[in-house]
Amino acid sequence: MKNLSTAAALLLALSVPALAADPSLTEAGKPVTLKTVTQTLPTLTQYTKVEQPNYAQVPAWSKDRVKIEASTWAEYGVQAADILNLVRQGQIDVGAAPLAQVSGQVPFLEIADLAGLSPDVTTAKKVTDAVIDSSNEALSKFGIRIIGTYPFPANVMFCKGEIGGLGDLKGRKVRTFGPSQNDLVQSFGAQTVSIGFPEVYGALETGVADCAVTAALSGNAAKWYEVTDSMLNIPVSWGTGGYYVSQAWWDSLDPAVQKFVGDLYAKISDEEWALAAAGTQDGVACNTGDAANCKIGQPVPEAQKMTVTNASAEDAALLKSKLAEVVIPAWVTRCGADCATRFDAIVGPITGLKAAN
Repeated sequence: MKNLSTAAALLLALSVPALAADPSLTEAGKPVTLKTVTQTLPTLTQYTKVEQPNYAQVPAWSKDRVKIEASTWAEYGVQAADILNLVRQGQIDVGAAPLAQVSGQVPFLEIADLAGLSPDVTTAKKVTDAVIDSSNEALSKFGIRIIGTYPFPANVMFCKGEIGGLGDLKGRKVRTFGPSQNDLVQSFGAQTVSIGFPEVYGALETGVADCAVTAALSGNAAKWYEVTDSMLNIPVSWGTGGYYVSQAWWDSLDPAVQKFVGDLYAKISDEEWALAAAGTQDGVACNTGDAANCKIGQPVPEAQKMTVTNASAEDAALLKSKLAEVVIPAWVTRCGADCATRFDAIVGPITGLKAAN
């Protein structure tokens, strides 16, 4: 992949460079329509600025061999936990969801985005690239493979009232997604609540949740600034996700079509990672009403500007200690000793952390 800062600059130009089709991909072959269910809401920037612009060009790029029938979780009426089953049963061809949110049957998948693991998007990308082969090995028992990855900008904390640091979470009800986020947030004395992304706005509005974790841009797109007051700008995770397909469906594709689809999701993945690099600070700017630095999302109205607390050195140190003392050991308990060994071999050289005793 290109340098993330360079890719981010290219993304902000909002260009969608053409995807070159394999010469063997001709009009004479059998056409394929991909049914996809990917992002949580149709308003998310991952969908509107990356997926949809690429999908719109697929017929031209593929010489009309491939078309996309795209939908999102909210439009299709599903949650993250449904995605792998939909793919495995052949109800959809490509599904997408954060790895942590589909890890119930495959705890190893959490390894890419353990809460507190990656302090920046470059580390998150290195970790994800390093674990993809092992993740596909773990998914193979369910007949599923990952053909692309995507992150969100840094997942931060949105709260009703003011939040001055991680210690302020004590006693609050916090919407999380994924087991390791639960472990982290509970370690600060907070109560975790599990709520699907489309329902979080209502939960914050009614007090079912006091705070919620998501990317600043995602919260902006979902208008969380209408029901929260402040953000704690410290990366809890990156919402790292996968584009999943059935191995049987994948193997059934004409080789030229398979290559085209693989190249398409490699392109989308690169642009999604670039969006995350560009979007972390952009989302903060948008939610605080800083129109000059809000290039991707929407600046909030004056009356709804949020306050932001940036990570202190104390918070960064506290997050790192909770990762080592709580998050990683809890994941090893769920996943097993072999997972600890793999963590040390694959992720350890990138992060300097160890999982095995």
